[in-house]
Amino acid sequence: MTKLDISRRGFMGAAAGFAAMGTSGAFAQLALPKEAVAINVVDVAGNLALTQKAFEAYRKAKPNLVSRFTFTKAPAPELPGKIKAQQDAGRVDIDLVLTGTDALAAGLDQKLWVDLLGTHGAQLPKLDDILLEPAARMQGLAKGQGVIVAYYPSGPLLEYMPDKVKTPPTSAEELLAWAKANPNKFLYARPANSGPGRTFMMGLPYILGDSNPKDPVNGWAKTWAYLEEIGQYIEAYPTGTGVTMKELGEGTRDIIVSTTGWDINPRVLGVVPKEAKIQTLKNFRWVVDAHYMCVPKGLSNDKMAVLVDMMNFMLTKEAQAYTYDEGYFYPGPAVKDVPLSMAPAESQAAIKEFGRPEYDKLIADHPKELPLEPDAMVVAFRMWDERIGSKKKK
Repeated sequence: MTKLDISRRGFMGAAAGFAAMGTSGAFAQLALPKEAVAINVVDVAGNLALTQKAFEAYRKAKPNLVSRFTFTKAPAPELPGKIKAQQDAGRVDIDLVLTGTDALAAGLDQKLWVDLLGTHGAQLPKLDDILLEPAARMQGLAKGQGVIVAYYPSGPLLEYMPDKVKTPPTSAEELLAWAKANPNKFLYARPANSGPGRTFMMGLPYILGDSNPKDPVNGWAKTWAYLEEIGQYIEAYPTGTGVTMKELGEGTRDIIVSTTGWDINPRVLGVVPKEAKIQTLKNFRWVVDAHYMCVPKGLSNDKMAVLVDMMNFMLTKEAQAYTYDEGYFYPGPAVKDVPLSMAPAESQAAIKEFGRPEYDKLIADHPKELPLEPDAMVVAFRMWDERIGSKKKK
């Protein structure tokens, strides 16, 4: 993703002192460090496209707290195992993880994360007061062990080239018929690695009228049958969304699964032609998505104090305005009252040119459903890999 050049703004700082839960169960004062610390950030969600400039602005505003950031990216499925190995060895060198619901869920399952709200909630903003309503519901999925930093209604959407698809499918049945008539021209990525992929997987139970959209084991009979059937006409499942966008742009595929952000941003960047269109399916509901800041267990008090201060900073309206980026996670802000007019001029221009007027109405008119609970999501990923993904040659 291209990064935006931003001007310095005045950001709110957090309190000078923080508390940590002591062995007695009472809160004890945890002071900010006297010397700046280096912070190692690992991104498994593409979130740095939305937040890196804000992190850098924090460092510039508070050089006494952060000497430098190191930003790295990793595949979501690989990170939990790496963190667990570091924790078992007593040498954790990852300070902050930027993740979607995928690695968040895996980390909750393996008990990797610090209980941020339980231990440091008094030093963080009152999230229910500042977050958008769907973002506040998404915050609940973190079980206190992550703090939301970006939100969007997500999808699932179909994205297609109008010169190749004259009459786009408007229902799941029409999509299946189209895929059968046009083998290997429909594509989505492996859900465990792809926001659009898992949004499609979790959106189908609503579209198909399954018995329990929140229960992939006992409530998705129609969804698993549908994914197996349409899978006959899918050549392979890429390990990331970017491949699907590239292949749509090149003309290898004619219809792919998308979301608001994955629709807008690749067209801004020229990966997908500007004239690409989007389509929803009958009974469509938004399956919302979010990115979180999570902290692995095992850090020093100095780093923990800085990270909590930084989280306060990242939830200010000024910092949140940068999450508009170039539409990658559209809209982006998780916090209330952050209009596009607060975003950098480059963001405003990109969204004006490549955004879609119909999004406002779609977001307003269709219900917004939470994704699966973390434990159920882990199960759904495993079931998809076993029942759907394993049918294709590696």
